[in-house]
Amino acid sequence: MKSRTEYSILNILTGIGGFALNTIMGLICRIIFVRYLSADYLGANGLFTNVISMLSLAELGVGGAIVYSLYKPLAENDEKKIASLVKLYGKAYRIIGLVVGGIGLSLMPFLNIIIRTPPHIHESIYLLYAINLFNVASTYFFSYKSSLLVASQRNYIVSGLNYFITVLQSIIQMIALVLFRNYLVYLLIQTVGTFIYNIWVSKVAEKFFPYIKNKDIQPLSKAEITKITHNVRDLMVYKISGLLVNSTDNILITFFKGLSITGIASNYTLLVNTLASLLNQIFNGLIASVGNHNAIEENEKKYELFRFLNLMNFWIFGWASVGILFCSSDIVQFLFGKNYVLSIEIPLIMALNFYTVGLQNAVQTYKHTMGLFYYGRFIQLFTGILNIILSIILGQVWGLFGILIATLFARLLTNIWYDPYAVFKYGFHISPIKYLKTYIHYILVMIITTIADSVKYFV
Repeated sequence: MKSRTEYSILNILTGIGGFALNTIMGLICRIIFVRYLSADYLGANGLFTNVISMLSLAELGVGGAIVYSLYKPLAENDEKKIASLVKLYGKAYRIIGLVVGGIGLSLMPFLNIIIRTPPHIHESIYLLYAINLFNVASTYFFSYKSSLLVASQRNYIVSGLNYFITVLQSIIQMIALVLFRNYLVYLLIQTVGTFIYNIWVSKVAEKFFPYIKNKDIQPLSKAEITKITHNVRDLMVYKISGLLVNSTDNILITFFKGLSITGIASNYTLLVNTLASLLNQIFNGLIASVGNHNAIEENEKKYELFRFLNLMNFWIFGWASVGILFCSSDIVQFLFGKNYVLSIEIPLIMALNFYTVGLQNAVQTYKHTMGLFYYGRFIQLFTGILNIILSIILGQVWGLFGILIATLFARLLTNIWYDPYAVFKYGFHISPIKYLKTYIHYILVMIITTIADSVKYFV
C-alpha cells in the first residue's frame, strides 16, 4: 500500500506528463481544425460545450457528496460501506444520465434563438448538438466507477487512460480533418473515443474493487442516506451557480456578437483553460490525499498543510496569470494567424479571471474535502445570478470585454471573500483575518510584479 505522499507524487507526475502530451496533440489538432474548417465551426463547438455543461447541473452535487463520503471508509478499508456507496452512486448517476439526455433533447428547438445569425456550417446544427449531447449523457452511466479510483488516490490510473485515449483520438481526428474536412466525422471519432474510455476505466475500477460487483450489497442506512442527501442539496445550489458563472459566457457572446466572435475568443479561452488544466493537475493529484489527511488528522496539521498549499497556489497561478497577459496574443497569432488576435484588454481581463479563480484553489480543496458543503451554497447562487445580469448589461455596452469583466465583478462581490471565510471559521475554527492578511500580501506582490513586467514589455 502506497503512502499519501507516494500517491500524490504519482498522481501529479502522471497528470502533468499526460496532460503535456495531450495538450501538444490538442493544439496541433486545433491548428488543423482552424485551417480546414471555418471560425463558425469553432464557435459552434464552444457553444455546444457551454450549453451541455449547463445540463450537467442535473448531477446536482451527487458526485462530490459521495466522493467525500468515500474518504473515510477507504481510509479504514470498510469494503461493505464502499460497496454500498458505489451502488447508490451508480443508481443515482444512471437516473442523471437519462435526465441530462431528456432535457438536452427538449432544448433542441431553442437553438435558433441563441444562434440568431445563420452560421456558415454545412451540417445540421441540430445533428451536431445531438452528438455532443450523447457524448455527455452516456458518460454518466460509467463515471461513478472512475470516481472510486479518484477517491482512493488512484487518479493516476484515470488520468493515464484518459490521456492515452485522447491522444489517439486526436491523431485520428487530425487525419480525418485533412482527408474529409468534415466536422461530423470529427465528432463521431470523439464519440467512439469517449465510449471506449468509459468502458475501459469501469473495468479497471472493478479489477481494483471486485466487491462492488457483488449481488448482495446492503443498502445504506436511512441516517447515512439523509446525510448524503443534505450534502447533495447543499452542493446542488453550488453546482448550479458555478455553471451560471462558468458556462454562460459563450452563450452570451454568441447572442450579442455571433458565432464568429465566439470562435475567435475561444482560441484565448483554449489557452487559458489549457493552462488552468495543466496547473490543476498538481492540485487534482493532491485532493484525495488531502481528503484522506483531513479524515484522520488533527486540526493543527490540517491548517499547516493548507498554508503550504496556499503559498504554492499563489506562486504558480500568479506567474501563470502574468504569462496570460503578456504572451497569449503572441501565441494565438503564431498558432492561428493575425486575424484571430484580440486587443490587449481581453487578455488582461482573462488573466484577472484566471488569477482570482486560481487563488481559490486551496480554499476549494479544503471546503470540499472537509465536507463544508452547507456553507456558502446561497452566496454561490448570487454569484451566478449577478454574472448573468452584469453580463447582459455590460455585454450590450462593451461587448466581449463587458461579458468577461462581469464574471470578475460577480466573483469579487461574492464567493472570493466568502469561501475562505467559511473554511477558516467552520473548518479550521480560526479567525479568517489570517487569510485576509495573507491574501492582501499576495495581491500586492502580484501587482508589483505585473507593473515591473509591464515596463519591460512596453518599453
